[in-house]
Amino acid sequence: MAAGPTAPPRATAPERATDVAKPAFRPEIQGLRAFAVLMVVVYHVWLGRVSGGVDVFLLVSAFLLTVSFTYKVEAGRPLKLVGYWLNRLRGLLPAAIVVLLAVVAATVSLLPRTRWEEVANQTVSSLFYFQNWQLAVDSVNYYAANQSSASPLQHFWSLSIQGQIFILWPLVLAGAAGLWRALQRRRPDLGFRPVLASVFGAIFVLSLAYSVYTTATRQAWAYFDTGARLWEFALGSLLVVALPYAERLPVALRVAMGWTGMAAMLSCGVLLTVQGTFPGFIALWPTLAAGLIIGAGQTGSRFGVDRLLSTKPLARLGGISYALYLWHWPILVIYLINSGSDGADWLSGSAVIGLSLALAWATTKMVETPLHQWHWPTQRRRRMSLVVAALIGAVLIPLNGWQNKVDAYEEAAALQTPADNPGAAALWAGYEPDIDPAAAILPLSTALDEEWANAGGACTGQFQPEDEGIEFCRQYGDPATAEKFVILLGDSHAQHWTTAMQPVAEQNDWAWILIHEPGCRYGTAGEGRSESCNDFIEAAPDYVLEHNPDAVFTVASQTAKYPDGELTPADQEQVAPGYVEGVLPFAEAGIQVVGLRDTPRYTYSVPECVDMRGTENCSLPQDYVLAAENPLDELSQQVEEGTLPRELSFFDLTDQFCIDGTCQAVIGNVITIRDEDHVTRTYAHTLAPVFEERFRAAVGW
Repeated sequence: MAAGPTAPPRATAPERATDVAKPAFRPEIQGLRAFAVLMVVVYHVWLGRVSGGVDVFLLVSAFLLTVSFTYKVEAGRPLKLVGYWLNRLRGLLPAAIVVLLAVVAATVSLLPRTRWEEVANQTVSSLFYFQNWQLAVDSVNYYAANQSSASPLQHFWSLSIQGQIFILWPLVLAGAAGLWRALQRRRPDLGFRPVLASVFGAIFVLSLAYSVYTTATRQAWAYFDTGARLWEFALGSLLVVALPYAERLPVALRVAMGWTGMAAMLSCGVLLTVQGTFPGFIALWPTLAAGLIIGAGQTGSRFGVDRLLSTKPLARLGGISYALYLWHWPILVIYLINSGSDGADWLSGSAVIGLSLALAWATTKMVETPLHQWHWPTQRRRRMSLVVAALIGAVLIPLNGWQNKVDAYEEAAALQTPADNPGAAALWAGYEPDIDPAAAILPLSTALDEEWANAGGACTGQFQPEDEGIEFCRQYGDPATAEKFVILLGDSHAQHWTTAMQPVAEQNDWAWILIHEPGCRYGTAGEGRSESCNDFIEAAPDYVLEHNPDAVFTVASQTAKYPDGELTPADQEQVAPGYVEGVLPFAEAGIQVVGLRDTPRYTYSVPECVDMRGTENCSLPQDYVLAAENPLDELSQQVEEGTLPRELSFFDLTDQFCIDGTCQAVIGNVITIRDEDHVTRTYAHTLAPVFEERFRAAVGW
C-alpha cells in the first residue's frame, strides 16, 4: 500500500558486518502486493467486507523497512534518520496529494454539504498521518457525524498507521543497533539479528496481547488503534530474522509453504467473519499467510508460488498498488453517494475498478515516478525539506481557501432574521409567511455538529449521579428552589427535547435534569440491550426516586428505520420494550410520568437529501414511517379504564413533523431532522411553545 522500492530487496543474514551483502531483488513481493491490493479492492467494491489485504500490506512494509535498516546496521553505514524520513515523505506524499486534491474537488462539486466538514477534517488528518486516531474517536462516539456512512478518505487510516510506523520503526531499529553495540563489548561474536529478535519479539507479544484485549472490549477503537496493530509490523520485522533459516529448508517444503500461504491469504475474508473481530488474534491468519509466502522466497521451482508472483503483469500491478489503494475507495464512495445505492453491482463495480486502475497507472507514471527520479532534492537535506513543505502546501492552501468560503457562507446565514426561518411557527394559525426567497435553509448542513442538544450543564452537587451506570447527566436550574422539577429520562431521543424544554424552564422557573444513555430507550433491562444500557436502566430508578421530581419525561414509543421483511417501518412502530414496567415504580411513588410519541425515522440522512435533491423530494408518507394508530393511545385508554395508574399520561407532536399525510424534511425553512431520526436543535427550539402547551396538558399543570 505504502510506496516502496519497485525492486524489493532480499534479506541475507551474515554473521559479521565484514561479510555483508546488499539485499537482493525479490520480485515475488511485488506480486504479493498486487494480490493484497486486489483483495482489498474486490472486497470493498463487491463484498463490503474486510479482506485481510491491508494487514498483508502492513507486514510487507515493515519487512522491507527492516531489511533496509538491518543492511545499513550490519554494513556499518550511518542510518541518517532525518534524511530517511524526508525521503520517505517525498515518496509517499505525491500520489496521496493528488488523491486528496481530487477528493476535495469532487466533494465540492459532487457531494452534499453535509460531507464538507468531515472531508476537510480528514484531509488534514490524512495529510499529517493521524487520521486513524480521528476515526478511532468517532467510532466510539455516538454523536459523531456521518457514522453510518463511509467517508471518501476513510481508507487513509491504514496509511496513517504506516506513516507513524515509518517514524517509530527507525527509532526502534536505531535503539536496537545501539543496544547491539553495547552488548558486543562483552560478546564480540553477537550478531545484530538476535537483538532484533528480542526487541521485536517483545513488541509482538505485548502488542498482540493488547490487541486481543482491546478488540474484545472496544473493537471499534482497536480497529484504528496503532498500538493494537504494532504486532503486525513486528511480525514483518521478525521475518527478517527468520528468513535465513527458511531459505535453508528443502525446496519442496518451501513450495508447500508458499502455496499454503497464498491459499490462506486469499480465503481469509471468505472463511472468517473478520468485520467485527480484527485486529485481534484473527489477524494472524492473513499476516502469517503472507509470512509463509515471504519465507518461501525464491524457490527456483516451476511449481513455486513465487513463479506466479514474479510474472510481469503482477509486477506491474504491484508497482501501482499504492496508487490503486488510494484511488479505489473515494471513487467507490462518491459513486455510491451519488447513485443512492448501498453497494455496487457487477457492472458499476467493474467501472469503479477500471477507473481506479487507470488513475493509479497515470498517477504512478506521471507523478510518483518522475518525482522519485528527480535527483535535485536528494543532493541537500534543505532541498528535500523544501520539496516536502511544498507538497504539503499544495493541499493546505486550497483547503484553506475552501474553508474561508464556507465560513463566509455561514456568517451570511447567521445574519438572517427570525422571519426567514420560522420553523414550527409556520404551522401556527394565522401565520403569514415573510421568508426571503434567497434565505438559506437552517441549520446549515456544514454545521450539523452544532445541532445536537446542548442545553444545561453538567450535573453538580447532590444531583451528580453516584452510580456508574449513569454516565451522562445534564442539569438546568436548582431543583431545590425551582417552581417545578422535571427529570428527562432515556436515550438521545429524550435528549433532543431538552432544547424545547429549556426556554419553557427559563420562562416558568422550572428546573430539569436529563439522565440518559445513547441508544437506550427507557424500559426494562433485557438480553437484547447492551451492557451499558442495562446498567443504566438498573441505576435510573434509584436516581429518580431519590430526587423525587414533580414529573418524569420519557419517549414512550419507538419507531423503526428500515423495512423488515414484509413489514414497513410503520408496521414496526411500537411501545418501547418494557416501557410500562419501567415507569410503574415512579407512578406508584406518586410521580407524574409523561410519555411522548417518538419522532418519524427516515431511511436516509435528511440534510444530505435536501442538499442533493431539494426539499420537495426528501419527505416520506406518514403511513410508511408511522403506524396508522398511535401505539400510546392504547396505554391512554388503559389509564382511563383504571388498569394503569392515573400518574401516567401521554402526548404527541407528530402533527409538527407530518402535514397532510407527509412527514416533511423542511418546515418553515428549517430542516426538521439532523440525520435520520434526531430533531435538529434549531427546529426543536421553534417547537418550544407547542411543546409547553402539550406537556402542561399531559401533566396537568
